[in-house]
Amino acid sequence: MRNKRYYMVPVAALFVVSLFLYPFSCAKKASTLFGESSPSPLKGKSDNARAWDIQNAFREIYDLYKDRVVFISTEQTVKLPTHPFFSDPMFREFFGVPEPQQRFQKRTGLGSGFILSEDGYICTNHHVIAAVDKVTVKVGEKVYPAAIIGSDERTDIALLKISPGEPLKPVYLGNSDEVRVGDWAIAIGNPFGLDKTFTVGVISAASRRDVDMAGGSESHIQTDATINPGNSGGPLINIDGEVVGINRMIYSNSGGSIGIGFAIPINTAKAIFEQLKNFRKVVRGYIGVQVLPITREIAQELGLATTDGALVRALVEGGPAAQGGVQANDIITAINDTPVKGYGDLIDIVGKTPVGTALKLTVLRAGAAMNLYVTVAQRP
Repeated sequence: MRNKRYYMVPVAALFVVSLFLYPFSCAKKASTLFGESSPSPLKGKSDNARAWDIQNAFREIYDLYKDRVVFISTEQTVKLPTHPFFSDPMFREFFGVPEPQQRFQKRTGLGSGFILSEDGYICTNHHVIAAVDKVTVKVGEKVYPAAIIGSDERTDIALLKISPGEPLKPVYLGNSDEVRVGDWAIAIGNPFGLDKTFTVGVISAASRRDVDMAGGSESHIQTDATINPGNSGGPLINIDGEVVGINRMIYSNSGGSIGIGFAIPINTAKAIFEQLKNFRKVVRGYIGVQVLPITREIAQELGLATTDGALVRALVEGGPAAQGGVQANDIITAINDTPVKGYGDLIDIVGKTPVGTALKLTVLRAGAAMNLYVTVAQRP
């Protein structure tokens, strides 16, 4: 295959040269036959002004971010399996086969990321750098070795650090709570190693749960902006040039984009960045309850007028919620007067609350509302 591959290169090169020569030879003939091409009737038309404004906005965002999005490469040394016969000492002794030497292989990976600070902090996905031996970050045309400061498997966020020797250009972080369905969504990254690829779509869903590969309930932004392998860790950007998400995964039967991509909301990531930077790990709040979403069937069975809230299925014995008087089948409707629309809201609020903080839970029990107080503990 190697000989065939190199044999094809000069043939392909001759073919490409012929392609270049042929159009140029025809250009003069076409000009002679048809004269100079007339301008398009749409060029400069006032009806196109809004489209031009959008196109210029995309160009400005690309120019702003092309050196703020980075190319991440990884290396991992893995053990190659040996044949089970050769691993059996009785087989080796019987046939006089020496003990096989362990063989290793280097595997490479790639992903995307973006610059968080002038001094070299970089964001990417946990799954991009998980279990690797070496990470390098390409910023523009320069390549730097990177240290893994910390990563969080649950949210799939990782924080890297490089030493650039000169101030870098950080991205502009937006507010993902302001994302709405129909907003422009722009992804920049390195799909299949194609550096600085720019794709555009819209926000398809602003808060999609139950799509977490790790089995959690983290909220995701859904977009139809094209995301492919290699985009992981890159930014999802709004039309104002602000990062509102971190591209994470796609739904696909083929492994390529079919227009269903998911990004981690940047507001979720902001708190993770700080914890990884300061503690190299993420500490989450915990009150010791198992909760369920309130479906229409459950609401009808319990005589509820709404599906808002989180239904307490069970409690951890001796946990903060049990100590605070929470009971199974209670419905938690608010935390510190902030409405709980679903069980995911409860998980998010409690998880982001510092350990040792007292929370007021508003619960509905047998149709009666009451306030209970619990102290947040650290998630085991």
